[in-house]
Amino acid sequence: MKFRSDPVRIRGSIAPVITPFTDDGALDLASLRGLVRWQLESGSHGVSIGGSTGEPSAQTVAERIEAIRAVAAEIDDAVPFLPGTGSAKLDETLEITAAARDAGADAALVITPYYARPTQEALYRWYRTIAAEFPDLPIVIYNVPSRTAVDVAPETVARLFADCENVVGIKETTKDFEHFSRVLHLCGRELLVWSGIELLGLPLLALGGAGFISAVSNLAPSAVARMYEAWESGDHEAARELHYGLHPLVDLLFVETNPAPAKWVLHRQERLASAHVRPPLLPLSDDGVPRVRALLEQGAAVLGRS
Repeated sequence: MKFRSDPVRIRGSIAPVITPFTDDGALDLASLRGLVRWQLESGSHGVSIGGSTGEPSAQTVAERIEAIRAVAAEIDDAVPFLPGTGSAKLDETLEITAAARDAGADAALVITPYYARPTQEALYRWYRTIAAEFPDLPIVIYNVPSRTAVDVAPETVARLFADCENVVGIKETTKDFEHFSRVLHLCGRELLVWSGIELLGLPLLALGGAGFISAVSNLAPSAVARMYEAWESGDHEAARELHYGLHPLVDLLFVETNPAPAKWVLHRQERLASAHVRPPLLPLSDDGVPRVRALLEQGAAVLGRS
């Protein structure tokens, strides 16, 4: 938790690793530790687990905590750790966040409560309650309206940033790029903003964003990390080359519901013991396989440099 007291250092490519399961659906912690080691070896600037790519809603609270502890132990403070700790229920969110804090997380990534469609005032009170419960733990809002059916308005983000000292950032997973700009305009660049939309990660850096929490880093972690580094060093053409090189792999992720295609690829690469996804998701279908293979071939140059 060496980054917890200085969250401004949590920047760059934060890899949202998948949660591996065995063929019979149990947590596969050995594969999970291997994925984390690969991220560290590939130069990722941080690691997350428990976001949408990690299938958190298909796991029990105990399983999510077990995975968080395993990842924290594997990282061992080498890079920042931002686990997803949110749920649709406040008691579960507090329990998982407490476990993440105790495991050594540097910040907690807290999704908006899904399905209920709370008002902006309700969202404000939700995050204010969590922030007050963990005053020494940086809190990062996780806004993903396509999955939760609720969007945190820029004005609500600004209220929370002003009123809660430990609300330090937001992961914006919205294709409304104007939303990114309005959040930064209202809050100032002191707010840490990460893109959760793969193809908006590089553009966000031009607005002063902190980086990206991009699912494509599950396939090409080195390329995603180097894209951030190239931009920061002023080599914008190299950053753009990597951005466009990653396009086929981004398309691959969404051939079918994420993370099924990524798990199929990682299993094929022998990084996972199984490509199992939990219900209600299904493994990559027979119809999806040739599309994934074709996109893998198109993205081979970037994969080859990962």
